[in-house]
Amino acid sequence: MSFGRLERPTGHKPMSEINVTPLVDVMLVLLVIFIIATPFMADRLALQLPKAELPKAATPAQPGPFVSLALDGQGRMQWDGKEVDDATLRQRLLEAAQRDPATELQLRADASVPYGRVVTLIGMAQSAGLSRIGFVADTTASR
Repeated sequence: MSFGRLERPTGHKPMSEINVTPLVDVMLVLLVIFIIATPFMADRLALQLPKAELPKAATPAQPGPFVSLALDGQGRMQWDGKEVDDATLRQRLLEAAQRDPATELQLRADASVPYGRVVTLIGMAQSAGLSRIGFVADTTASR
């Protein structure tokens, strides 16, 4: 009979790998949430602008002093029916504001005019001192 050393159990070795199962579970749940939520977020980006309608018994208020600025699709501007460029427009806006700061600028912009150009014109009017700006649109008759 041979006598040997009695081996002692060494216990569990420390785990040296990352357990990725919980991470995969969380990522799959987030993926499902994004797949379900994405169509709802995409619908909010499409804009449907309302049409303007005149009420049947519309009585317009007495207009105060106003000037008219028209902008067509090619970028040409008309100040009260006469064609102007940017420098002339700035000068006329300053003159209108000096005459009466309550003068309203009625802006008629073609539908194909870029939004940035309209914002530039509004900035010109505000820097000249005109704060009342009206947007003129085609209206449809009431039913």
